[in-house]
Amino acid sequence: MVTRTVCQVFQRRFASTAAALRPSTAEVRSQRNAVFSREQARQRALYPRIEKIEVSMMGPGLDGTLLIMNKGMSTPLSCARHLTEHHVSNSALAIVDGEPWPLHQPLTHSCTLTLLTFKDSDPSLVNQAYWRSCAALLGQVLETAFKDDYTVELLSTPEVSVTSGAFCCDVVFDPQLDSWTPSEESLRSLTRGAQQLIHQNLAWEPLEVAPSVALEVFSHSSCKQEEVEQKAAHSPKGTVMLYRCGDHVLLSGGPLVARTGLCSQYEVTALHSLGMGPWGHHRRAQGLSLPLQLQAHHTVWRRLRQRAEKLVDVPEPEAVTPSSPADSAQSPTNQ
Repeated sequence: MVTRTVCQVFQRRFASTAAALRPSTAEVRSQRNAVFSREQARQRALYPRIEKIEVSMMGPGLDGTLLIMNKGMSTPLSCARHLTEHHVSNSALAIVDGEPWPLHQPLTHSCTLTLLTFKDSDPSLVNQAYWRSCAALLGQVLETAFKDDYTVELLSTPEVSVTSGAFCCDVVFDPQLDSWTPSEESLRSLTRGAQQLIHQNLAWEPLEVAPSVALEVFSHSSCKQEEVEQKAAHSPKGTVMLYRCGDHVLLSGGPLVARTGLCSQYEVTALHSLGMGPWGHHRRAQGLSLPLQLQAHHTVWRRLRQRAEKLVDVPEPEAVTPSSPADSAQSPTNQ
């Protein structure tokens, strides 16, 4: 017992010293943005000449529509702008040659394209992307919730189904906050932070990168660097997907919807303690949201909120072997 107590004391002192040496949140964000922008510019420079591609539109009233777009520059959203305002404002995700595709990701070859909305006959793909996006938004709010007063480390975001009742974001706060229990006002403050980002209607910009780039982006976070290696090991191409929303850069295990403005009703419902883990005191923030195209009566929302307050149980992910540096060097994004 004495040994354990001494170890905990040293662990806290070490964590506090490390926090004191860590750059400010603004400096970390600036560095991550700089690397993201540099890589984004490099990838765009891979298409110095304008080359045309054919995009065959699919979907209600669009079958047979052929658009001539610019290779490596035009996105599914660009295609939507050639259709109607309805397609621009309601599309949340795309399917390109049968694969989920973010609305802001450039098209690199002639393809078939389907624009997805929340009111499709089968909205499962867009619903899951929406749930993932809501969790990303929650992480963005949490990261700056304490300004520079306390450190916040975002852990790997659990991939949970919409049927779980709540989206989740796992986080470790500064050791000084280990005994802190958030009040209802604290949750309302986080909700207000998310609603401000929703009101700004920010795009989620996708960028597929080699692990070496992602490791540089998250050079101040050992936790995120480990997550980069795990995601690269799972990826058939050995790459990872980054997104940028405003000045916040994140890793994602799947596609996100086009913009924060697609969120409507949004509420942070709980912040549960998961106990001590490898990165400190792990917590799980949870929330509930409905998209702009779907609304719930306040009595229905109240019942949904009560469910979203309960801890979502997430199975432990399987351990993976990180890809070797040689494999990373073979990444298409480096060619």
